[in-house]
Amino acid sequence: MENKIAIVSIMVYSAEAVEKVNATLHAYRNDILCRQGIPIKDRGVSVICIIMDAPITEINSLSGKLGMIDGVTSKVLTTK
Repeated sequence: MENKIAIVSIMVYSAEAVEKVNATLHAYRNDILCRQGIPIKDRGVSVICIIMDAPITEINSLSGKLGMIDGVTSKVLTTK
């Protein structure tokens, strides 16, 4: 299967979700090219941006697993 370049945007609204998010990202570490996170404490959210080079099934799998964590939302933008 052909790899795609993707941006995965993650919003973490719950401090309790952080460990689960990090464990999930660690499981996909071989497909992640770059990770940048910014806590915005006065708004109660942390924003994480991931750049991946992986098959679309892996990208969607990561986003889906992140989206199932309480207090987390995730969206994907991929190359054509």
